[in-house]
Amino acid sequence: MTNTLIREYSDTDKHNVINLILFIQQKEFEIPIDLKDQQDLMNIPAFYQKNNGNFWVAKIDGITAGTIALLDIGNHCVALRKMFVKAEFRGSKFGVGQNLLNTVFEWAMQKNIQTILLGTTAKFLAAQRFYEKNGFLEIEKTVLPKEFPVMSVDVKFYRYSIPGVKNSK
Repeated sequence: MTNTLIREYSDTDKHNVINLILFIQQKEFEIPIDLKDQQDLMNIPAFYQKNNGNFWVAKIDGITAGTIALLDIGNHCVALRKMFVKAEFRGSKFGVGQNLLNTVFEWAMQKNIQTILLGTTAKFLAAQRFYEKNGFLEIEKTVLPKEFPVMSVDVKFYRYSIPGVKNSK
């Protein structure tokens, strides 16, 4: 079995992270979004790696296999962003997605985060099943806090309440 290394993002990852995310969005799922629509990718440390947020990269044999990020939106709440896994590393064989999500869950508990929110496109059906399998509940867009960064391609929204953390929502 191949070992997956999950580590915090550093600027040495920038090129590979951008290429991975854009390839999945544009080529694999034909979503009309490019780098200029995602300025967060141009300065990941300033955008994600502050307060209770962070950005992680999954590596397998030196290859960038996946990414995940949390954006602190205040009030013990974060937005899950940029969860992408390279096609050949998806599924239980490698467990990249699950390892990334487990990293986020551990971080959230350590930081006393109460709620993880996310938005996703209608095209990411496998991702929706994955989130639901991991305890995310679908919610209406109207119940999202005003601080939640809705992307133009997002049509489905989910909430995960951290077990054992008192949730105000």
